[in-house]
Amino acid sequence: MSRSTLRGSAITAEIRKAQAAAAAAPVDPKATKKNAKDKAAAAATPKGAGEIRIIGGQWKRTRLPVAQRPGLRPTPDRVRETLFNWLGQDLSGWRCLDAFAGTGALGLEAASRGAASVQLVESDAALVAQLQVLQAKLQASAVRVQRGDGVAALKQAAPASVDLVLLDPPFDGELFAPALQAAAKAVATQGFIYLEAPRAWTDGELAGSGLAVYRHLKAGAVHAHLLRPVAATTE
Repeated sequence: MSRSTLRGSAITAEIRKAQAAAAAAPVDPKATKKNAKDKAAAAATPKGAGEIRIIGGQWKRTRLPVAQRPGLRPTPDRVRETLFNWLGQDLSGWRCLDAFAGTGALGLEAASRGAASVQLVESDAALVAQLQVLQAKLQASAVRVQRGDGVAALKQAAPASVDLVLLDPPFDGELFAPALQAAAKAVATQGFIYLEAPRAWTDGELAGSGLAVYRHLKAGAVHAHLLRPVAATTE
């Protein structure tokens, strides 16, 4: 068994241990209704739906567990491989924000390839707990896990402060337009926005946000776009 397989198995075991401990913890009867809901969500042990693996960089072949959570849809290996071929394999010094982190596959892939900072934003408490375990086990000092709303996190980012924005919102929601608008303000002039969607987005639709399609790939039901600010595409 390879070292990466052993490490991946250890990470999965650690996640399950943390989730079991959370589930067994006593509930404070004085907690507010909101806190009780948050604790229940964090303590729930997601049923495993399989694993995916980091494709490149220092954590290559490290296994990431995929939980059965509503709307969770990890980016396919082929799409992730193509994305980082488009970007180049070395992301040293890049500042990244994964606004709908889910399993963390996209953001951790960027960190594995040398990104200086990666902000993983996720609203699901159980997935946040899983991401925190992964961050600790990988000793990923460049990675910061944040529970919250992805669009709000983009709006809070300083203008032109992010080199790579990763957008993979729920396909059945209405977050695409607001996420793109917020991302367009957060991304650096020479930066990139990755957009994963159930349909292709055109330059006409993106023009209002000052973005243009730089690369596009269709893989099954997934449309993967690499977008850039219009100023960068015309230089």
